[in-house]
Amino acid sequence: MMDVFENCSTTADHRESLSKSLDVPVECLDYGYIEKCKDVKYLEKILKVLRSGEEGYYPHLIEFCESHLEKLNPKSRVLRKANPVATSASLGKDEWNQIVDELMTWQEETKNTEMSLQQQSTHDLMKEIPSIRGSTSSISLSKTSNAKEKGNSSKRALPRDYQEWDKFDVEKECERVDGDVLQSDHPPAVKIKGHAKIKTEVDVSLLTQQERLLLANREKDKGNEAFRAIDYEEAVAYYSRSLCFSPTVAAYNNRAQAEIKLDQWHNAMTDCQSVLDLEPCNVKALLRRATVHKHMGQLHLATDDLREVLMEEPQNAVAIALLSEIETLEENQPEQQRRGKRILIQEEEEENDDSNNNMQAQAFLAEPSQPVGGEESSAAPGERGDMGNAQKKPHSRGDRGPHGDASSSHAGQWRSKGASSDKYKVTPHESKEKVSNGTSKRDSTASSQTDQSGSGKTTQAGETVNLDAPCGALPPPLARLKNEGNLLFKNGQFADALEKYSQAIQGYTDSGIDSPQDLCVLYSNRAACSLKNGSSHDCIQDATTALELQPFSLKPLLRRAMAYESLERYRKAYVDYKTVLQIDTSVQAAHDSVNRISRLLVEQDGPEWREKLSEIPLVPLSAQQHRREEQPSAEVLQARAEKAARDAERKAEIRFSALKQEGNEFVKKGQHQEAVGKYSECLKLKPEDCAIYTNRALCYLKLEKFTEAKLDCDAALKLEPTNKKAFYRRALAFKGLKDYLACSTDLQEVLQQDPNVQEAEKELEEVTVLLRESLANDSRGKPRKTVPITEVEDDDEEPVAVPNSAGSCRGQDTTINFHPTCSVEFGQALNAACVTGNTAACSNLLASTAPEMLPQYLSTQLDGHTLSFIVQALDSHLLEKDTNLVYQHLNHLHTADRFSIALMLMEKDKRRHMTHLFEHLSSVESTEFTKNDVQNLANKYK
Repeated sequence: MMDVFENCSTTADHRESLSKSLDVPVECLDYGYIEKCKDVKYLEKILKVLRSGEEGYYPHLIEFCESHLEKLNPKSRVLRKANPVATSASLGKDEWNQIVDELMTWQEETKNTEMSLQQQSTHDLMKEIPSIRGSTSSISLSKTSNAKEKGNSSKRALPRDYQEWDKFDVEKECERVDGDVLQSDHPPAVKIKGHAKIKTEVDVSLLTQQERLLLANREKDKGNEAFRAIDYEEAVAYYSRSLCFSPTVAAYNNRAQAEIKLDQWHNAMTDCQSVLDLEPCNVKALLRRATVHKHMGQLHLATDDLREVLMEEPQNAVAIALLSEIETLEENQPEQQRRGKRILIQEEEEENDDSNNNMQAQAFLAEPSQPVGGEESSAAPGERGDMGNAQKKPHSRGDRGPHGDASSSHAGQWRSKGASSDKYKVTPHESKEKVSNGTSKRDSTASSQTDQSGSGKTTQAGETVNLDAPCGALPPPLARLKNEGNLLFKNGQFADALEKYSQAIQGYTDSGIDSPQDLCVLYSNRAACSLKNGSSHDCIQDATTALELQPFSLKPLLRRAMAYESLERYRKAYVDYKTVLQIDTSVQAAHDSVNRISRLLVEQDGPEWREKLSEIPLVPLSAQQHRREEQPSAEVLQARAEKAARDAERKAEIRFSALKQEGNEFVKKGQHQEAVGKYSECLKLKPEDCAIYTNRALCYLKLEKFTEAKLDCDAALKLEPTNKKAFYRRALAFKGLKDYLACSTDLQEVLQQDPNVQEAEKELEEVTVLLRESLANDSRGKPRKTVPITEVEDDDEEPVAVPNSAGSCRGQDTTINFHPTCSVEFGQALNAACVTGNTAACSNLLASTAPEMLPQYLSTQLDGHTLSFIVQALDSHLLEKDTNLVYQHLNHLHTADRFSIALMLMEKDKRRHMTHLFEHLSSVESTEFTKNDVQNLANKYK
């Protein structure tokens, strides 16, 4: 009794201690109190007491308390339920096997990596690592002195003697300390940007591939943090370091986005192109390249990129918004063209107009949104030509000079023009300080550096230009000035190029040279600079001078026409454009401008606008370039063909992806007939794509076109012999065609490749049942024949009664030797049975022959007809007597020497007997073989 009392008292003390710790009386453990309580903390204590079971176990009350607490605070920690550790029993078999396989794979990869690191040769690495101690290592004096100073400063101060403290002046020491503080506070604080010290180029020669990937990811993460902090320059630096370690698509994409934020359009374009070289359909790269094209004024290129994005992701909101914005800009474009502010310029590159009197044509297209005047050019400097604004180079005509009185007048005008060109003269001091029409100080600095450079100069495109190259009849100093002007023009420094051409023209006048062709080129080039800088009047003046020197010269005419159009002098511009078309009909810019200006003149002058035009000069036949164009060279034709092939391949890839996506969408919607059409168009573009065949086979199965589905699966298996989808869908096609044996074969192949395909297991069970039913129906429906047996009694000969299913002559049965001892005797007996068509005699011959000897006996006798005859004999006679012997014969027969050739020569009708034989054999139950064994054996006879 005392023990019981002590136990009861202990329980009571524990209950009192728990209630005291939680401060929850028993009266609060009630439905009404819990429902009215709004204090979350107190409800959590009540729930803990209820769950402890010290006041009794009330599951409904606990559930009610949990639901009320969840309404007040769904994220309460008390409501969290601990999940047990997952084991093999708590997961499915497939999921657990997948986890185990992944762990084993990870373990093997870790071991292999460790082994490769251990076995890595350090001999090559040690060559590049400097020695720790050696005579070759040297340390600069500055470094040693700094090290000593640092070492001395870090030493602990020695304690002073007591006598020295008497000499210590406290005030001087305080002044010295205060002076150090003031000196340290004196210099102003300078904010040092972190990215200025970041090295963008890193030496990775001593790093392994794993280390490079790890460091590349770290640098990329640093770039992401800098990008989120709106420090785009630092982000570019880190992304560049990441690309040094390992060039990845993500790093290129991120750096392009940061460069877009910094308005570095050309760098961003290069990075986007690098991404598209690695992944041709990268959506981010296409979007960012479209943004760059838009800011550079190339609206139609931006539209093409955005349409490719929408082909990949039709619901991309960013692409849709950007495309609508670009379309709005394109709609506003005609109004600007009507005011003559923005025109289409299609010109050609001018390198050296005087080099050997041979000009090479090259097209340069400025976008319709690009203004003619002094706005900043949108094309990359490396992509411009030397002069950048002519489409077709005119053939030089050095033999044609001024004619008659016109020559003197031309010469006089030339001199007057030369005299009036003093406004272009610049002194060396002015050439260093002058910045004209939007050309920045950077351009002027580059120009001065060009003047001071040697004979070679490297352009932004990476190609070296010889500044001392000869230019026609110009002396070397003038030729250098012209070449420098061409280089500056190519780099977009139009004001500096204009200065160079002005100096060349002034030097030409002072030197007294007589070479109108070279002077024409100089004036034409300076006119191009004026046109780029927006000085249309100066462009007209220089172009007119060039035309007086070389009448009907293409480039000056085209530039003067553009200048007239920019000044809205449409009548003169129309005349010049028509003259250009007389010289060369292939100048597309002139065609477009004529059409545009003609509409403007109709609106301005009415139907009689042609009468108000000045007379269009007639161009002589000798100046018409289109009449004497030379055939392009083989290299040019090959380059055009390669470019056309690349463009066609790119367009085919885009169309293929679009058609495939449309076909997939039709399949999702259940429109299988439409999907078949899309997939068929895909196969016209890419007939070697296996996935398209399997997709179309699926559509044919849905449409119950089983023969077409089988053909598509066969084509897919020719491309990929182990394609599971092709095997499975061909099995479904065989099932629809009621070829259950072939269906079973394909399903077993699927399960052999992947035993976890549950659909294949279900289909195999169904097909097996159908196969048994079909075999049973065939055996019941097969009529039986009555064979008469005639017995002959003779004292000298043994009775021989062999049934002949073919109805042949029985007299020959006695000549067949059913116990051959060699291949010759076996061949004679088999030939006798085959000639008479006596399958029963053949079955007796096979019954008396050992299965392992059959390939040796048939080594020289086997052909297609013989093989078919043996199969008929096994199926019609021997199968009913001894199925195990039939299986043994078939198991050894395929090892004969000529078996593969004989099987190939068998006719389709005779192959049916072989199929029936295996069907009958698989329907028989035996202890020596299974259905899978029969199926595997049947595969060897296909």
